[in-house]
Amino acid sequence: MEFTLERAQGWPEACVFGVDEAGRGPWAGPVTAAAICLPPDFDLGVDDSKKLTAKKRDTLFQALVTLPHGIGAASVDEIDTLNILQATFLAMTRAVDELAENTGIPAHVLVDGNKLPDWSYAAQAVVGGDGRSPSIAAASILAKVTRDREMAALDAQFPGYGWASNKGYGAKAHQMGLEKLGVTPHHRRSYAPIAKILRGETA
Repeated sequence: MEFTLERAQGWPEACVFGVDEAGRGPWAGPVTAAAICLPPDFDLGVDDSKKLTAKKRDTLFQALVTLPHGIGAASVDEIDTLNILQATFLAMTRAVDELAENTGIPAHVLVDGNKLPDWSYAAQAVVGGDGRSPSIAAASILAKVTRDREMAALDAQFPGYGWASNKGYGAKAHQMGLEKLGVTPHHRRSYAPIAKILRGETA
């Protein structure tokens, strides 16, 4: 895939932060965001994390974590209190702020999607950004691998829901776990399937 966004806009890529998130849809676990600043010569064939195998994501993750980056998350409580969109923005803000503390204010921030957090950074929402911007594609890998590992750790603490494989999405194993074991502190109680269970209904 040929990325063109940074070059087309004429931004020096080293001054551009790419931002993406993972985990808006699952019934359990945090939403996680990543921000990264790539060097101009970075080229590892980075693509949208969802299109890569787990092995390829892990390999790229090991390279990306050596570069300037920030990770932010919003907890289940914050998701339930704020709603998932605002919690996602909070996670993105935490990621960008962490990166900015280490590298300085970016020339521009590219965010995957069609909405931006309410912040003071010069920024652009990019629909399909993980296929147009290497910075966003790299951030998508950082966010997904970080969250996947968190869900695997939670699976070890709360076995029976299949989180290591389904990452908290409403897969059959997750539904069966809810039927047998009930709701955990890591479930998003504002999400309809979990709210139904808490009301004594089926998922």
